[in-house]
Amino acid sequence: MQILLSCAKTMADSTGTAVPLTTLPPFETEASLLALQLASLSTEEVEQLLRVNRQIASENQLRYRHFHDADNPQLPALLAYTGIVFKRIAPDDFSADDFRYAQAHLNITSFLYGLLRPLDLIHNYRLEGDAVLPDNGGQSMFAYWQSRLTGLLLERVKADDGILVNLASEEMKRLFDWKRVCREVKVITPEFRVWKGNKLRSIVVYTKMCRGEMTRYLLKGRITDPEALKAFTWEGFRWDDDAGMFTL
Repeated sequence: MQILLSCAKTMADSTGTAVPLTTLPPFETEASLLALQLASLSTEEVEQLLRVNRQIASENQLRYRHFHDADNPQLPALLAYTGIVFKRIAPDDFSADDFRYAQAHLNITSFLYGLLRPLDLIHNYRLEGDAVLPDNGGQSMFAYWQSRLTGLLLERVKADDGILVNLASEEMKRLFDWKRVCREVKVITPEFRVWKGNKLRSIVVYTKMCRGEMTRYLLKGRITDPEALKAFTWEGFRWDDDAGMFTL
């Protein structure tokens, strides 16, 4: 099985975790060109583009200005992102074999880098899917990447067992021709809901935690059978046959 996961907005500056190897992102050239465009923007323009406050805009304007510096550090993608999902994956205790397995089975979306493997080296950045850069012909990042990423994702899934476990956020579907993906491979999208009274509700923080914990479960357990997904449990979340999802 292949796993699809969203990137995070927060990133680390360094890591003490050793990895068995590192690789280059498949769209490193595209990321470099996009970063050049972003480096040409003022702090005010970055603020408007990313819809962030002045402090975050200034930080990211500096990131892009120094993106191509020789001493600008790079980290493996799985260790670079520090959002809730990645905290729950907890790769700091991964063995070398765990990292190698993750490298072969985990795909991480990125609005700057397109589609990443866990050990692809990346710089710190911030970008949004609906951002329209000056030299992209009026295309959002969603539109920019869709024609580039769909074939690659399908290639990876078909080279495996034809099954994609989609643990990415809903908006990430827009990076791909999702109808084509669902037509050509089997897509499983686990849902995590909480009972509130007599209704099931989605609570974002729990959903993110569960996505990270399930990713860890799949990677550490070397899970290949879709039915084994139903054995996943975490903090009271478990498979509910009647609801057809994981509930708490």
